[in-house]
Amino acid sequence: MSWTPSSWREFPIKQQPTYQDQNLLKEVESKLSSYPPLIFAGEARTLKEKLAKVGRGEAFLLQGGDCAESFSDFNSLNIKNLFKLMLQMNMVLMYSTGKPIIKVGRIAGQFAKPRSSDFEEIDGVKLPSYRGDIINNIEFTEEARVPNPHNMIKAYNQGAATLNLVRAFARGGLADLNKVHQWNLDFIKDNPLGQKYDELSKKIDRSMKFMAACGLTSDMVPQLHQTTLFTSHEALLLNYEEAMTRKDETGKWYDCSAHMLWIGDRTRDLTEAHIEYFRGIHNPIGCKVGPSMNEDELINLINVLNPDNEEGRLNLIVRMGASKIREYFPKLLKRVRDEGKHVVWSCDPMHGNVEKSSTGFKTRDFDNILSEVAQFFEIHKEMGTVAGGIHLEMTGNDVTECTGSTSCPITASDLASRYHTQCDPRLNANQALELAFMLGEIIKD
Repeated sequence: MSWTPSSWREFPIKQQPTYQDQNLLKEVESKLSSYPPLIFAGEARTLKEKLAKVGRGEAFLLQGGDCAESFSDFNSLNIKNLFKLMLQMNMVLMYSTGKPIIKVGRIAGQFAKPRSSDFEEIDGVKLPSYRGDIINNIEFTEEARVPNPHNMIKAYNQGAATLNLVRAFARGGLADLNKVHQWNLDFIKDNPLGQKYDELSKKIDRSMKFMAACGLTSDMVPQLHQTTLFTSHEALLLNYEEAMTRKDETGKWYDCSAHMLWIGDRTRDLTEAHIEYFRGIHNPIGCKVGPSMNEDELINLINVLNPDNEEGRLNLIVRMGASKIREYFPKLLKRVRDEGKHVVWSCDPMHGNVEKSSTGFKTRDFDNILSEVAQFFEIHKEMGTVAGGIHLEMTGNDVTECTGSTSCPITASDLASRYHTQCDPRLNANQALELAFMLGEIIKD
């Protein structure tokens, strides 16, 4: 079947808003279509090449960031803190694995969220669910929950500003390996985890001084002075994604809203709109793989999304839950291995481990997150396949949303103190860095 950026409109679709003013929607879509791209096709091709190395076990994928970006929390400090955390985790994992770390942020576009119900009820009042700032507002009022097409323009502008700052951090000196001590976040420095990171920083400092004595300085070697943080988000709102789709000089179509896009576990039906849209764009893409996925469905999905069996094209993001991954994942992994499919396997230990705390907050327990990660790597080792990476909902801020961990033992009663997420609970900077150290040990073992 022929494909166009709008051919998805002929298919059934889930998790989409119903806009009241269709003329306004078309006006916004037309305006976005005329705006400059947020990323360039060449950058997406570069990421695909790097992900091909991940699939072969020559590099490691670190993907992480906000559950859902918001318009109200948009500021340079939040972006900088996440960037620093990614650099810290990158250094820990690179030092542990001896491999390059491919850094992909859930940033500059992660504004739409799938919901388990179309409606939300509080104290007998029932309103449409909040679906992310690109669609409607989080305030529990009838007016706020009406989908507003203008929010797509706000999302574009915030994404552009975020990308501008991220590129400045990556190229302007913050990522210089001579500044590893400056990456340590203030609220981490004084705890044992911060001290552990400081010890690693000193080892890197000694290595840098040795290299400088050999005549290799960061001024001479760009890799020691600069880095790249690619962007990604769940391409849920296809009106926005179509408007950001551009044909490059090779004649191929790219979604220029992010370097990498993924399909969620709720919208991966082979007969529906999201698969139709994704099969036609040439970005590297991901698809969440949950416990409801069966073997035949997974193979069919791979055949549709990556018909040429291209390395680096398709990232399968496993999100089973700590109690289910051992039961469901091995048979899927074995089938894909035996069929000779080129995919990148990464572990999302967040979405299958959501629970409700005794205090009523939605949370995730650090031990369950770590358990799913450990099992993911064990299963790959048993199968002789490549565990390619990790996919985390996390923040560089000192929030209290996930319970547990040694570095900051958050209990259910602590959740209310700094529970700031727009939707789902995130690892804070301490927990994410602790997970990176533990993951490094798991990979070495």
